[in-house]
Amino acid sequence: MTTSSVPKKSNDSFRDKDKPTQVRLSNIIAAKAVADAVRTSLGPRGMDKMIETGKKEVVVSNDGATILKNMSVMHPAARMPRSLLNSNVNSLITNKLVDLSAAQDVEAGDGTTSVVVIAGSLLAAAEKLLNKGIHPTQIAEGFQHAAIEAVKALEDISIPISLDQRESLLKSASTSLNSKIVSQYSATLSPIAVDSVLQVTDLDTDNNVDISDIRIVKKLGGTIEDTQLISGLLLNQNVVTSAGGPSRIEKAKIGLIQFQLSPPKPDMENQIVVNDYRQMDRILKEERNYLLNLVKKIKKAGCNVLLIQKSILRDAVNTLSLHFLSKLKIMVIKDIERDEIEHICKSTGCKPIADIESFSEDKLGYADLIEEYESNGSRIVQISGIKTTSRTASVLVRGANNLILDEAERSLHDALCVIRCLVKKRALIPGGGAPEIHIARHLMDKAKTQKGFQGICFHAFAEALEIIPTTLAENSGLNPIAIVTELRNMHAKGHLHSGINVRKGRISDILKENVVQPLLVSTSSIELATETVRMLLKIDDIVQSR
Repeated sequence: MTTSSVPKKSNDSFRDKDKPTQVRLSNIIAAKAVADAVRTSLGPRGMDKMIETGKKEVVVSNDGATILKNMSVMHPAARMPRSLLNSNVNSLITNKLVDLSAAQDVEAGDGTTSVVVIAGSLLAAAEKLLNKGIHPTQIAEGFQHAAIEAVKALEDISIPISLDQRESLLKSASTSLNSKIVSQYSATLSPIAVDSVLQVTDLDTDNNVDISDIRIVKKLGGTIEDTQLISGLLLNQNVVTSAGGPSRIEKAKIGLIQFQLSPPKPDMENQIVVNDYRQMDRILKEERNYLLNLVKKIKKAGCNVLLIQKSILRDAVNTLSLHFLSKLKIMVIKDIERDEIEHICKSTGCKPIADIESFSEDKLGYADLIEEYESNGSRIVQISGIKTTSRTASVLVRGANNLILDEAERSLHDALCVIRCLVKKRALIPGGGAPEIHIARHLMDKAKTQKGFQGICFHAFAEALEIIPTTLAENSGLNPIAIVTELRNMHAKGHLHSGINVRKGRISDILKENVVQPLLVSTSSIELATETVRMLLKIDDIVQSR
């Protein structure tokens, strides 16, 4: 008696019920690995990361967005079945958390580490719920409702402020800077951040701030204490004085050109052979006359300060044209970058000029003084007394080396974004883990009134948010269990402003310690983290395209 084997159907792989679970599990593992990598950088006592970029440059920072942007995200494929995913797919999953941190950086500017830590904790909570047999769609829906309730709870404990309350703005900027490498200079950087944002903002009508209106110029030399908010406009470039041109001009008329003050070249590579010295003299004479006519037209328009955009086609300016310009007492600053054009035009009131025929007086900007001076070994070009009503600001950042300069710029940017958050949503909340504990208690109370899976999801969401105070305590060398338990107890007694004082190593009224943060930072981090977790939970298969 012979038995024939039943042929295996070709679509059996589509009926593999374990595959979606394994795919979700591998996605969660990959995303949690990224969250764990930046978790130690959270808070004032967080650790710093030293990153070697692909260009062999070294970056030292504890800013979440900076760490993730420079991190090479490849999850080890050995930790999961190789038949399921390869390292490229894991890299794509972890890149979602990198994008999450970047989205928080755009929306709020601060809290880039917190948002990734919260997302990792929510994924760990979701993993436990999946193991209990709850459907991922139900978990995603439950987390969404929990996030809405969490935002409402934060708004209930928020403290409305006015932008006239300078002290409150300084406290929030200092809180942001206290978690940075340059925290000891927060007393210097906080007023600069507040004043520069207020300088470019109309307090009555504006509900947002364009951070690009605040120009940060880095110069080596001195210390961070020498950082200052400059009245007027600063330039990264130096004045060209090689031909004897002026380095100080009063009653300046500024022209910004996008064409070159050098002999024209053909579009294609050509070689000209001149074997007659009379022809050579003629060529040199034509070149001289061409440049002299350009310079005369510039002088005729009344321009005495010339800014020249950087050129990739040929030299933006040559020695002969510099000689003519110096004879006419015209200051020259070359190699203006393309991305600087808009800010310079907005600050000085000048208009970019694309060709010499359109060079006219109505396209010039005006200022009382442009000068180049030396400070702590660096040459600085400052334009002051600008005759325009546009709102811009310039900050001169000083530092002993490039690592400190870069980190000071990133820290100042975060502080600027914190003040911008207060312009967008004018409310503060206490820091030090207080808002997360308040949300956790609120959601646990709500979970008791919910039916079915909603209550379980609310409870899991509440426990996941406690990762922030737990991490703050761990990174400060405190006992996380004892600290978080005491913090819960204080909030249960009605002390809603109690938080972790990492400097004193105990629970205290965090408002009296001046540890505050914008409401928008916390609401944005919860909403964005929840949105990312919901997206990852709804992925049940990965298909490789050809």
